[in-house]
Amino acid sequence: MDHLDRRLIELLKVNARLPVVTLARSLGCARSTVQLRLKALEDSGVISGYTVSLKARRHDSSIRAMVLISSDSKTEFDVIKGLIRRHEIVKLYSISGRYDLCAILTTESTQELDAVIDKIRAIKGVVDTFSTIVLSTKLDRPE
Repeated sequence: MDHLDRRLIELLKVNARLPVVTLARSLGCARSTVQLRLKALEDSGVISGYTVSLKARRHDSSIRAMVLISSDSKTEFDVIKGLIRRHEIVKLYSISGRYDLCAILTTESTQELDAVIDKIRAIKGVVDTFSTIVLSTKLDRPE
């Protein structure tokens, strides 16, 4: 990946819907060059897809929480499979430290959150959990 590829990616981060012709003009190169670069970046997995980012609603009533999960190392794969089945979990990270996994989840109420945490604790191989509710987002940069 060279300087031109990095500039192309930066333009796409701002607006992934820019036409190839506009990208080419901005980069000062031919349309065919941009098409070839995009294909190469997609084929290599650097660009894995294009997505829509929705603006957060001002009065979003959903509850967002982080649940740290300690699991038995022998059954961690089964724990992960069980967690992936929960539609409330939107992100799942493998982490270092006292806990093995960090699940980011969204529910409509604290009662629903409580029920989901109970279901997480019931997964065979889950040893311990620690939960915290997100109060507000101070920074949310695109990756």
